[in-house]
Amino acid sequence: MQNKQTRLTFSDFELAKQLFGERDGNLRHLATLLLIQIDARGNTVHLKGDPVAVDLARLVLEQLYGLLKEKYPVFPADIDYALRILRENHNVNLKKIFLDTVFITAKKRAIAPRNQNQKAYIEAIRNFDIVFGIGPAGTGKTYLAMAMAVSALTKGTVNRIILTRPAVEAGESLGFLPGDLAEKVDPYLRPLYDALHDMMRFEKVASLMQNGVIEVAPLAFMRGRTLNEAFVILDEAQNTTTEQMKMFLTRIGFNSKAVVTGDITQIDLPTGKSSGLVEANEILTSVSGIGFIHFTKQDVVRHRLVQDIINAYEMLEASRNHK
Repeated sequence: MQNKQTRLTFSDFELAKQLFGERDGNLRHLATLLLIQIDARGNTVHLKGDPVAVDLARLVLEQLYGLLKEKYPVFPADIDYALRILRENHNVNLKKIFLDTVFITAKKRAIAPRNQNQKAYIEAIRNFDIVFGIGPAGTGKTYLAMAMAVSALTKGTVNRIILTRPAVEAGESLGFLPGDLAEKVDPYLRPLYDALHDMMRFEKVASLMQNGVIEVAPLAFMRGRTLNEAFVILDEAQNTTTEQMKMFLTRIGFNSKAVVTGDITQIDLPTGKSSGLVEANEILTSVSGIGFIHFTKQDVVRHRLVQDIINAYEMLEASRNHK
């Protein structure tokens, strides 16, 4: 197949520089991913290589330039996200995804979806009272749910945020652990604290927790409660039992939202115990008012190496299964 050559000129020189990246790093990265040649001169780029790859590179650059014109700061990782999305569907408008800001952090960083599944997840949380986000680590399930919760609290649509996860490593028998209650449960809830502190100033989080506006607690502590006007997140839900999942879902009260996240490939329950998340996925998908979003390794938005690591372990598992 004969190589194709295309030239792109961007009218705004400063935005073009941002698009190309420091020392044209974004262009070099895109060229490496698509196995084509990209050369920049001033505010013009010359693309050469496989026709399909050249057309895809042009689409990526044009759409990212459009985002820059909307004051969206393009980071190197956005090259990967944009390419992954547009490779699957050339007709996707990246503005509808990347500009759907969920929350602005205390450090003025915008939290927004980075792929179509994340966009669908955000829309599901907006439209349903109960949403399940199921998929591998690094897909933003918990982080985006947390951002939606903080946004809802800030806007006054809920009065409190409740974050919970099963303390499966301790068998939810926390009494034998040293220290007071906070010291007993902190190790199991630390990832939720980390996400909170990434979005809000430490002092603000501490104040809201002290006043009971934000509560972080093991799942066992939800029993017997009715949660009204709250945004409730159940994390690591693959490690809930059938009884725990039923208990949690029946806690939801008026004007509340619940988001349940988990990875059904990482179940740590004792042998013979069924995962409440797996069962909920089987029996609740047809229930009106409950949304299910399934993420895959293609939706991983952490460091690009995370997806490579997931692939490597999948290959190892496959090779073991073939033996």
